[in-house]
Order: sequence, then C-alpha cells, then structure tokens
Amino acid sequence: MSEARRFLLLWTLAIVASTAAFSLYLGLRVKNVELGYELGRAHSRVARLREIRRVLALEAASYESPERVELVARSLLGMSEPTPDRIIPAGELPVVPEEQETPAERGSAPGATSAAPPRVAPPEEEPMEGPEPTAPGGPFAAAPGARP
Repeated sequence: MSEARRFLLLWTLAIVASTAAFSLYLGLRVKNVELGYELGRAHSRVARLREIRRVLALEAASYESPERVELVARSLLGMSEPTPDRIIPAGELPVVPEEQETPAERGSAPGATSAAPPRVAPPEEEPMEGPEPTAPGGPFAAAPGARP
C-alpha cells in the first residue's frame, strides 16, 4: 500500500471518528437541555402544588372553626338553637356508692367512732314533658319549615 493511500485511509477514519464523537456530544447536549427544561417544569409544578396545598389547608381549617360551622348552619341550612322543650336529657345521674373511710380520713384516733354524714346521690330529675322532636337534635336543630 502506498504512503498516500495509507494517509488517506487514516485521515478518513479520523474524520469519521471525529464526526461520530461530535454527533454523540451534540445528542447528549440536546438531551441534557431537554432534561433541564423538564426539571424546571417539575420544580414549578411542585411549587404550584405546595401553594395549592397551603391554601387548601387554610380553607379546611376555616371549615372546622365553630364560627364557620355556626354560620353555615344558620344561613345555609336554616338551623337555630333548640328550644328547651326540644332538649332531651341523655340519661340519669350516676349514684355515688358509700365508701369505707379510714380513721385518718375521719380525723379521729383509732378505735374512736364518729358518725359521718352519709353520702347522698343527687336528686333524680323528672323527664321533661313536651312534643317529641321531629329531627335529631344537637346544638342546631332544624327550624320548622327549613329546607333539608
């Protein structure tokens, strides 16, 4: 093989290798730029979602406040505070059992007897008379003629 032919072959091989390396570099650079833009969009989406989450948390907290619940119950649902004849007691008061007292609790010496007043349970309340409620009660019973 002649010296010129060998030079031409090596020169062509170097040009092809350089072109392939440059093409690979350009492809990787384009992919890098695309990923950078995608990462920027993802960061902006995360920031937007965090802001939405913050706003929704504030809104949920406002829905849980007693003032908001009362406002909605009175204005939108037409509820009002129940009248005394609509309030039903939940049950009877518990009876307090008599307990054994020790001499130290009575404040006397051992062997001394003193008559301690007996414990008495509170008086039982009479059930209230009146019309039966038409809807389940609670702090805001439905006013007559209110929409459901």
